Amino acid sequence: MTKTIKSAVSLVVLAAASLGAHAADFPARDKVITIVVPFAAGGPTDRVARDLAEAMRKPLGGATVVVDNAAGAGGSIGANKVARAAPDGYTLLLHHVGMATMPTLVRNIPFKVESDFEYLGMINDVPMTLIGKPALPASNYRELAGWVNQNKGKINLGNAGVGSASHLCGLLFQTALKTDMTAVPYKGTGPAMTDLIGGQIDLMCDQTTNTTSQIEARKVKAYAVTTAKRLSTAALKDLPTLQEAGLKDFQVTIWHGLYAPKGTPADVQKKLNDAMKVALRDPEFIKKQEGLGAVVVTDKRMEPAEHKKFVQSEIAKWSPIIKAAGVYAD
Repeated sequence: MTKTIKSAVSLVVLAAASLGAHAADFPARDKVITIVVPFAAGGPTDRVARDLAEAMRKPLGGATVVVDNAAGAGGSIGANKVARAAPDGYTLLLHHVGMATMPTLVRNIPFKVESDFEYLGMINDVPMTLIGKPALPASNYRELAGWVNQNKGKINLGNAGVGSASHLCGLLFQTALKTDMTAVPYKGTGPAMTDLIGGQIDLMCDQTTNTTSQIEARKVKAYAVTTAKRLSTAALKDLPTLQEAGLKDFQVTIWHGLYAPKGTPADVQKKLNDAMKVALRDPEFIKKQEGLGAVVVTDKRMEPAEHKKFVQSEIAKWSPIIKAAGVYAD
């Protein structure tokens, strides 16, 4: 065997040994695991990420798990940050349904959703609620529908920015009603909610993780939920579904999933998936999510392959809606 061949073989053996050691030692005590959230701090996705980070620390041997907010461009800035990160398990992405809408919503997206990430598993399903400013004259959905019909072209529908959950739900709501409203995008859920409470905008369709406390405090008017069945949460149990109200097949659930950069070692992926599953069974994590109206995933979507299959089905669902609306996040 020539010296060159021997050297090449040695490098392969050393690389394999290094990879095995890396997986066996993961996570190292002196390293921080960062969960990147592609939206502003304080929003509903950020809250899910921080609860998950806390719940994953123990099953990861007490590792330090932190959240990094990298907002912008429909969630693609934060996602790209993870896609380009070292594939060592120390940089992860927590994203919502935007993972399935970015391929259509974002022009010149710098990565491929289906091939530039390792799918680690689904975390939760978050229902949406249709809410209005306190001064709206409508007291229930039937009255709201009449008010919308009487005020065509005059209604301001707020959202947390192009590509946000509230933006996507608003698109579907307008499509279902066949009514144009003026979309008012904000830099995050917080300022959008502030203006809704203050009466600067009329309506918003947002996640229960963000709306439940405001509904309980009667700071906004609540009209309906976007699930197939009514919710059991105390603050929301009396709200009808939009399907009950007559919007056929109207169902929107904003889900969250966990991802790693493509090429992350399989053993590291398994450790992260195992830790995530333990976190999803943590009574304190479940309690926090239920308090926000979210439903923790317990089905096969916790598995990486099923998670990816589900996202692919969501891409097929949202693509025609976004194309028909003609909206893009540059």
